[in-house]
Amino acid sequence: MTRYRLIVASSPQDLARQVAEQIAAAIDLALAQRDRAHIALAGGETPKAAYTRLGQEHLPWNRVDVLLGDERWVDAADPASNARMLQETLLAQEPARQACFHPVPTDRATPAESAEAYADLVARVCAGNPPRFDLILLGLGDDGHTASLFPGTAAPGVTDQIVTIGEGKGLPRITLTAPVLSAARQVIFLVSGAGKQQALRRLLDPEESSERTPARLVQPEQEVVILVDAAAADGVA
Repeated sequence: MTRYRLIVASSPQDLARQVAEQIAAAIDLALAQRDRAHIALAGGETPKAAYTRLGQEHLPWNRVDVLLGDERWVDAADPASNARMLQETLLAQEPARQACFHPVPTDRATPAESAEAYADLVARVCAGNPPRFDLILLGLGDDGHTASLFPGTAAPGVTDQIVTIGEGKGLPRITLTAPVLSAARQVIFLVSGAGKQQALRRLLDPEESSERTPARLVQPEQEVVILVDAAAADGVA
């Protein structure tokens, strides 16, 4: 059974600090054991402040491979692009701009071609079957989705591929699959806002169905850390 550790931040600034410190610690640990660290990060609005802070951490970033857990199938310059958000936050900072960023190739003719190309890229960068990231940072949607594994779609049920096509909020998406998310050495969920309380309760409920809450499919060997703000934790923690 997946074990969860809930950490409630005292303020938005404290949440950003704790996220940055947890990711930096995972990178440090990985680089103490291996030549390179491989991390997959979440998109959206919530992690922006954390990424800006993380980008200022003095780490050997030239030995860090940065990928995305999922991406909207949009042009890299589109405001909805997770890659663009990373370029404007984490990778806009020194010394983190020295990291090797591997965006999802959304310039292919179809989402299926982009998914295939990203699967090839992930397999080249990150060893293992399924590929094993040192850290994966995930968000949690108010509907219980994580990455682009949305309830009521086919993506959560894909177990024989590294990457698949997700569908959410009217956009096709490219996403890592549940087996890859579960293979990570460390998984962190970042949860913010009162609108996430119900989804957080469902994530923590051992009786909850993964069909309704696909985030329950993320089942790594190690304890899952959930970093939350007070609004999301109200009535939960």
